[in-house]
Amino acid sequence: MTRLKVVQLWRYPVKSMAGERVTATAVHATGFEGDRRWGVVDRETGRVLTAKRDKRLLFASAHLIATDHVEIRLPDGSLADDAALSRWLDRPVAVERAGSVGGIYENPRDFKSETDWVTWQGPPEAWHDSARVSLVSTATLGHWDQRRFRPNVVLEGHGEDALVRHRIQIGGVALEVTKQIDRCVMVTRAQPGIEADLEILRTINRTRDTYLAVGARVAHPGLLAVGDELTLGALEWPTA
Repeated sequence: MTRLKVVQLWRYPVKSMAGERVTATAVHATGFEGDRRWGVVDRETGRVLTAKRDKRLLFASAHLIATDHVEIRLPDGSLADDAALSRWLDRPVAVERAGSVGGIYENPRDFKSETDWVTWQGPPEAWHDSARVSLVSTATLGHWDQRRFRPNVVLEGHGEDALVRHRIQIGGVALEVTKQIDRCVMVTRAQPGIEADLEILRTINRTRDTYLAVGARVAHPGLLAVGDELTLGALEWPTA
């Protein structure tokens, strides 16, 4: 594995909305500070609404104003509260901070027809589908826009798949890389400046066995910054 260095850091304050690039961040047990701490909850179903179900969410943006406050803007640049979001999405919704119970998420089995949806329970304290921190390399991204994959960490180099089941150190943060990330219809969605493209998921399924990027849990919180280098630690960390 080549030397890997952090070249981009991203957080996504509201799940499925456009994220924001940062040069440094605190990383807590639940992930990046402010990352997916809020979600748009469908009042009728009680589920977190994502761009898998409503593509428009990717055209709104969210900005962390303080650790306990997020600012949301609609595609026209206007600030949005729950009422404005409900009008825009044509359904009653509310922006809610994640709590002690994880969200219920959904994904279509067939990304071409978007039918036969499956659901699962995510972890608590942040609206994460599964992994607390996601990492991808520039080599894996190639010419694809990283925004399609919504990673927290973009690493210069290649070989992140080999990190699975290893403890790694980046800056003041220790991560335990638990999995490759299985990709879904989200990567095909249009975003500002990005066109919808089903072929991307077909290519990932064909050439990468559905996986792109890796997910990790936080073993030791700390500070992370652009320019930090990754150090590979032990294989198969202790369970205790």
